[in-house]
Parts: sequence; structure tokens; C-alpha cells
Amino acid sequence: MKAATMSVLAALLTASPALASLPVGSKAPDFTASASLGGSEFTFSLAQALKNGPVVLYFYPAAFTPGCTQEAHDFAEATEGFRALGATVIGVSHDAIETLDRFSLSECRSKFAVAADPDQTIMKAYDAILAKKPELADRTSYVIAPDGTVLAAYTDLKPDRHVEITMAAVKAWAAKHHHK
Repeated sequence: MKAATMSVLAALLTASPALASLPVGSKAPDFTASASLGGSEFTFSLAQALKNGPVVLYFYPAAFTPGCTQEAHDFAEATEGFRALGATVIGVSHDAIETLDRFSLSECRSKFAVAADPDQTIMKAYDAILAKKPELADRTSYVIAPDGTVLAAYTDLKPDRHVEITMAAVKAWAAKHHHK
């Protein structure tokens, strides 16, 4: 009976909506994408960004929606803290680059870049498709180590804890690697 209870508990824990699709310890898929920082477009390369330290990669459903605006504000406020720990922040959505030019200025407050994934190539590679609306990204955040390993993954449509969870993972990485 005890083993059956443990099996049910394990099944409930793994079914939690707070688990992202790419498991911790897996290799993060490399990508390049059109991105905007402060309204200026450039090509973002994950491989290039990882040369500078960990990357906080977060997917969000759509620019200028309430939850995505809140999350962008939260990441904008935390960007200096991430940067001090050697981390780069990049947001990804299905939005067109022209929309992201505006979003990067207003909601991201020119603090971090957002990348366009209109054909959902990146979203699919990271298994970050919103089940109820497959044209949109699910709200999923990853922390990727410089070697390309997924250090943390968190999925929750509520934007409230994404910064907190990714910051904790970056701080843990920095502590291990003596980054101040």
C-alpha cells in the first residue's frame, strides 16, 4: 500500500503545471532569431550569448497583453541583477519584429532583448507551445548554463514567479562558479 501511495504522489508531482517540458540537465537547442533591444533590431544568437554566461530564456504568449506586460516589467526591473551575475535575459514570442521593436522600448524598458519567433521554430524546439492556443507560446522560463545545459525550467501562465525562480537558479550557478 505504501508503494502505491508513493507512486500516486510521484505521478501528481510530475503532472504539476509548474514543470516545463525540457528537463533540467538536458541540452538546450541552439537558435538564432531576429530580436529587438530598445527598438533596435539585431540577430540574437544563443551560442554567442552563452559565451558571456548563463542565459535566461523566457517564452511569453503575446506582446502588450496584461500578463506579458507585467512579466516584461518584472524582467526589466531584474535585468541589472541578472547582468551583475553574468546572465543575459531574452524573451521570445510569436510576435512580428515590428511589434517587438515597440514592446522592447515600452514594456521591456530597453533593458533586455525580445526575439521574434513567428514560425514557432524556437517555441517548438523548447516545447513551449500553449496547449489551449497553439499559435501562442506557453509562459515558460529556462536558465541555460554556458555549456548549453538547462539549469532550471518553469512553466506557469501566471507571470508572478518567473523572475524569482530564474534569479534563484542564476544565483546558484554564480555561487558555484564564484561569480560576484
